[in-house]
Amino acid sequence: MKKIIYPLRKNWPLLTQRPAKSVLVLEKTVKKVFTDVQKNGDAALKKYTLQFDKVNVSSIKISATELASAKNKLSPELKKAIQLAKNNIETFHASQKEKVKIIETVKGVKCWRENRAIDKVGIYIPGGSAPLFSTILMLGVPAKLAGCKKIILCTPPNKEGKINPAILYTAQLVGISSVYCVGGIQAIAAMTYGTKTITKVDKLFGPGNQFVTAAKQFAQQSGVAIDMPAGPSEVLVIADKQSNPMFAAADLLSQAEHGADSQVILLSDEQKIIDNTILELQKQLSMLSRKDIAKQTLNNSKAILLKNINECVEFSNLYAPEHLILAVKNSKLVSSKVSNAGSVFLGNYSCESAGDYASGTNHTLPTNGYARAYSGVSLDSFVKKITFQELTKDGINKIGPAIQLMAEAEGLDAHKNAVTVRLNK
Repeated sequence: MKKIIYPLRKNWPLLTQRPAKSVLVLEKTVKKVFTDVQKNGDAALKKYTLQFDKVNVSSIKISATELASAKNKLSPELKKAIQLAKNNIETFHASQKEKVKIIETVKGVKCWRENRAIDKVGIYIPGGSAPLFSTILMLGVPAKLAGCKKIILCTPPNKEGKINPAILYTAQLVGISSVYCVGGIQAIAAMTYGTKTITKVDKLFGPGNQFVTAAKQFAQQSGVAIDMPAGPSEVLVIADKQSNPMFAAADLLSQAEHGADSQVILLSDEQKIIDNTILELQKQLSMLSRKDIAKQTLNNSKAILLKNINECVEFSNLYAPEHLILAVKNSKLVSSKVSNAGSVFLGNYSCESAGDYASGTNHTLPTNGYARAYSGVSLDSFVKKITFQELTKDGINKIGPAIQLMAEAEGLDAHKNAVTVRLNK
């Protein structure tokens, strides 16, 4: 982890840059795979699964029998933990349902908005070495609450060509029956165009590496919506003298183990906190099963000493982290100055892992600075908001003349006439 002491403000933008693969390399690969999947369907999916995942799969769709038997492969303790997380996520997201409010803007003119679920959604779940079954809860629960008619789930196989039973169990628990053993760019392409086996969807959800993120962005060009550009994971920790270096190091490593293209940032106004946290990083790193991945992430990461906590928040807002931990005194007061972040964790005991699993908030969040303009996934992500209006005779009489004048000023005679024929009648 690179240590930086009091960087000049003019250099801050350079320090907020994430590690990234060449855009040209990403686009070239994505376009090639998409074209092949569009043309050759399931055959292309199997070909790329063999090429990228080194696995030869005979059947892409997971059978109902395999889904049902997954529960027998998990411990009672894990199933209980997943159920607890599901309950909390359900409670939080159910609270986001909106009641219809009919507003009478003037007498005789009523306007309102209603939610309609997106018909077909595709969920991408990273798998392989880190089967993120928790993401099924984060996406499947609000999709079900919203009333989506069709939920497609794609996830890559492990080295044995299987899907982790925790993924299958969680899918069934949430109520997702259409599960497919395919990952990476090819999975996104399949849900974008549809194949003989996999249904084309209206909107894509889920995190992934830079290839998956690039694939989702390419999918937009083919008319499929996406949740957000959610790429490699990241966390930024702001720590003052009352923070616990052991906790801060643990939080940094919790994101560092996601992937070599992830990034973690530590900001502090205390040199001693930075030094002690870095020492803790080394101690805890040696105990991790994914320490090789975490080491690579730490090579892309920074510990930055700034003059005060206000500067730390300013830098954080410029960085716009996916996860922001405020391990500082008066964290609630400091949080009021946060303008750009995917999800914020207040105080020494609010570890990022809580949001990843069981607090109730969603962990599918904007990365790579997109938190400046994007929100994390919520119930709203799975619905369309349709506006309605109803005008009576009084209503058209009241606003009709204004509409006529505005339409005439814009040179749109047919618009004006649609009002005129009613007023004359």
